[in-house]
Amino acid sequence: MLMRTDPFRELDRLTQQFFGVANGTAARPATMPMDAYRNGEEFVVQFDLPGVPADSIDLDVERNVLTVRAERPSAGEGEYQVAERPRGVFSRQLFLGDALDTDQIRASYESGVLTLRIPVAERAKPRKIAISADAETKQIDA
Repeated sequence: MLMRTDPFRELDRLTQQFFGVANGTAARPATMPMDAYRNGEEFVVQFDLPGVPADSIDLDVERNVLTVRAERPSAGEGEYQVAERPRGVFSRQLFLGDALDTDQIRASYESGVLTLRIPVAERAKPRKIAISADAETKQIDA
C-alpha cells in the first residue's frame, strides 16, 4: 500500500506551533494521525478523529486514491485562553495499490477512531496453477 507524503508537513507543524495556528481550512486542511497494518487478508487503517461528528466524515475512492475528509467544529463562541486542539477541516489521501480491493472497503467509527478495512484483491492472493505434462496433470504452488 502506498501513501502520499508531504515533505513540508513538519515545517507546517512547526509554523503552526510558532504562530499558534491549529485550525484547518478547506484550502489548507489539518492532518490526522493514522496507523496502517496488515491483518491476514486485509489491511486495516485507523485515523484518530476525537471530537469529530460521524456525519462530518467523508470517504471517497477514485482511481485507487482514498480521500478522507472530516471537520471538527469550534467548541464555543467565547474568547479562547488556550487553543491547542486542532479544529476545522482535516484531510488525508492514501494511494492504494492494485493488490487491494477498493470496491469492498468497510468503514466504522467508534470512540473517535475511524477504522477502514480494505481486503486484499483475489488476483493478488497466491494461487495454484495446473501444469499438464504428457497425459498427467500436476499442480504446483505459484
